[in-house]
Amino acid sequence: MLTQEGRVVLADIADLNQLKLELNRLPAVDVGDYITELPPERRAIAFRLLNKAQAIDVFEYLPPEVQEELIGALHDTQVFQLVEAMSPDARAELFDELPAGVVKRLLQQLSPTERQATATLLGYPEGTAGRVMTTEYVRLREGLTVGQALSKIRLHDEDKETIYYAYVTDDNRKLVSVVSLRQLLFSIPDALIRDIASDRVLKARTEMPQEEVAQLMKRYDLIALPVVDREDRLVGIITIDDVVDILEEEATEDIQKLVGVSGGDESALSPPLVKLRNRLPWLMGIMALYIGASSAIAPFQETISLVPVLAVIMPLFSNTGGTVGIQAVTVTIRGIGVGEVTSRDTLKILRKEILAGLGTAVALGSTMVLLALIWTPPQERWVALVAGLVMAINSVVAVTLGTLLPMGMKRLKLDPAIVSGPLVTTMLDTIGFILFLTLITMSLNVLDLKP
Repeated sequence: MLTQEGRVVLADIADLNQLKLELNRLPAVDVGDYITELPPERRAIAFRLLNKAQAIDVFEYLPPEVQEELIGALHDTQVFQLVEAMSPDARAELFDELPAGVVKRLLQQLSPTERQATATLLGYPEGTAGRVMTTEYVRLREGLTVGQALSKIRLHDEDKETIYYAYVTDDNRKLVSVVSLRQLLFSIPDALIRDIASDRVLKARTEMPQEEVAQLMKRYDLIALPVVDREDRLVGIITIDDVVDILEEEATEDIQKLVGVSGGDESALSPPLVKLRNRLPWLMGIMALYIGASSAIAPFQETISLVPVLAVIMPLFSNTGGTVGIQAVTVTIRGIGVGEVTSRDTLKILRKEILAGLGTAVALGSTMVLLALIWTPPQERWVALVAGLVMAINSVVAVTLGTLLPMGMKRLKLDPAIVSGPLVTTMLDTIGFILFLTLITMSLNVLDLKP
């Protein structure tokens, strides 16, 4: 990993020949980080210092926006060489980010084999196994011997994504079995592949969502997973490095949705316009929801004027209730995301959350009573009891909503992360304010404290 000290050392090198030497010594992923952090006007210069093999490796580690920038800055010949050498899945990911005209031009320059592989991947919907798989895998025929299989791998499969698993197909490319490199190495050369390969093959369909693929590979500790089409023909594989990217992408998207950032593609270094585009719609939506909450408070203006201490107490409902709700939402969405729970577990999760919520309600309600007793004048001490009761009720409501909303979304086959933190917080604010002010108004009437 390129440390901050290493970045400083590279930045201090004024001699381009020395910088070229250092960059070509470093791992490709570290050079990618270094180039990404450079000012835009220096990225192309640094990239041109790389030798051809290093440049090809580094290019795949660059973020899509930097790749697009370099495509515009490099000569066409360099661009075509880089794109031709990319793995099909990485190339498809790049093409997703480029303008249609540029993609068309680059596709035309690819070799027929690479063009076909890329077109195949681009034909599958985004977020599916077909879109993230690679077509570079080791395929063997059933009739081969172990010795013939090893010779075939040595001669023809050096550049494949992984050689640790080889997939055995029939004459129609239907997936039959799988054999590991370990089995091949420790079997006698004359043994037939069909006799040592396993017919218990875990596989993904091309239309399977990518998060389900990641969960499947995580559950069974796989380093590669074959992908088949509807006719059970082998069309590609997904490797463990793809799964790491999928998990990072899904986690990033869910985290950003929880705080009301749409898109799931915003990074700390994203341009201001990207940040504005991702955040503003949610903020405007939350403002609209808060208009509803404010409208719910409006009828109680007389109550607030009679008991001014309410203005001091009410923000605690907003902050505390929302936090309790977000905690429940986050834990529930995480459980759904990693496959720990399904819709059938809803009642079990709800029971556990409510039991924890009751303990939370007692603690927060008691704290609210004590704080309200400090803030309220002697003649309004009864307000503290109402405040404590509402805080306790709001806590139980918060854990209930934080569980039922994402589980309901999952049952409806919608993204549970849509139930974001700001949405839950706004709902709880509205419920808490209406309940609190209603009870205060009723208490004023019962105690005959209205003028």
